[in-house]
Amino acid sequence: MFRHQGKTRTLSHNLQIASLLSLVAGMVNVTGFFAVNRLTTNVTGHFAYFVDEVSKLHFWQAFTYFLYTFCFCFGSFVSNFLIEFISSKNDRYIYSFPASFELILLIVLGCANHKMAVQHPDIIACSLLFAMGLQNSLVTTLSNASVRTTHLTGLFTDLGIELSQLFFYKAHAQKAALLSSIKLRLTIISCFFIGGVIGGVLFVQFSLKTLFVAAIILAFGLIYDNIRYRIILLSRRFRSNDVSIIND
Repeated sequence: MFRHQGKTRTLSHNLQIASLLSLVAGMVNVTGFFAVNRLTTNVTGHFAYFVDEVSKLHFWQAFTYFLYTFCFCFGSFVSNFLIEFISSKNDRYIYSFPASFELILLIVLGCANHKMAVQHPDIIACSLLFAMGLQNSLVTTLSNASVRTTHLTGLFTDLGIELSQLFFYKAHAQKAALLSSIKLRLTIISCFFIGGVIGGVLFVQFSLKTLFVAAIILAFGLIYDNIRYRIILLSRRFRSNDVSIIND
C-alpha cells in the first residue's frame, strides 16, 4: 500500500490507501471545523477569503488566510522533501516517513484541550492543514496523481466526466479502465463521508481527542503494510531456499 509506485501499483493498492487516508481526512476535516471553525483539509476557501481581505485592505486578516494556504503547501513540500532525501539514502521505508510524521502530529494535536482551541485556533488550523498537506502530497506521489484524499472538488469533477464517458466508451479495455477509475473515486468519496460522520459523532464526546482515533487508523495502516511486507519477504526467502535445495 505504501511501498508500490508507478507500474508496480495496482487498483487494489490505490483502493487500500484511498480508503485509509480519505477516512482519516474526513475525520480531520470535521474535527478541525468543529474545534476551531476552520476548514482544515483544503485551501480553496481560504484563498478566496485571502483575496477578499486584501481587497478590503484588512492585511492582518489576509495574512492569516495566507498562512493557512502556506501551511498546506509547506506540508506538501516537507512530505516530498522527505521522500526525495530518504530515497537517496535508503528507499525501503521512504513513504512511511511522511505518514509517520502526520501520525505524530495528529497525536500531539489530539492532546490539545478545549481552552487551547479557543485561545489559539489558528495554531490548530495551521497544524492540521500542514498534516493534510503531508498526506495529500504523499498519496499523490505514490499513486502518480490517481488518488487525492483531502478534498472532494476535483474528485466530483473527475467522477462527472467519467460517468459521462460511460455513454461513449464501448471498447472492453476502455470501459474496464473507466469503471476501475469510477470505483476508486466513489471509494474516496464514501470513505471521506464515513470519516466525517465518525468524526462528528466522536467530537461531541471527545473534542480534539477525536484525532487520536484518526491517528490509530493511520497507525494501523502503517503496521499492516509493514507486516505484509515482511511476510512477502519471508515467502520469497523460503521459495529461494526451496529452489536452492532442488538445484542441489
